[in-house]
Amino acid sequence: MNQKYGISKEEFERVLHTYGESIIRLAFMYVGNKQTAEDIVQDVFLKAFEQQKSFRGESSYETYLYRMTINRCHDHFRSWSFKNLFLTNESVNYAENVSSAETKAMVNFETTVLWEQLQTLPLKYREVLILHYYEELNIEKIANLLSVSPNTVKTRLRRAKNRLKDTLSKVGEVNG
Repeated sequence: MNQKYGISKEEFERVLHTYGESIIRLAFMYVGNKQTAEDIVQDVFLKAFEQQKSFRGESSYETYLYRMTINRCHDHFRSWSFKNLFLTNESVNYAENVSSAETKAMVNFETTVLWEQLQTLPLKYREVLILHYYEELNIEKIANLLSVSPNTVKTRLRRAKNRLKDTLSKVGEVNG
């Protein structure tokens, strides 16, 4: 172990390979832009490496990295306006394996609408949806990451789903 840092360079590289993709995915789900997400994750890993000795081990290193990523995403939102985010073809293409062009177009449209409506939710609701459904974290882990009670997470999830359901039904009425 390197005396200057809390873990060796090799161990830190292992951490990068182990958690890198999930941290990038988390940042992307928050900010909606691949390049911005990669920049945020680069900042997070650089800061994590520089501040290794300050990691107290009160949680797993994965939780520590998730918390740093969420905080950095929040910083990003405070410094930039994201009221009119749109899903681009480059960002997410869930329809790659769909056979017909019509089906692909429908899946892309539905994904775009869902993404746009998700982005309209207040951050406190959007983040619990992202962490629970996209990152597949349980209620306890989300509560720990966000420094709130599990009941708060459950309430935010319920409210977020209700708001999303309401806005999606209104979009369906307009487009139907």
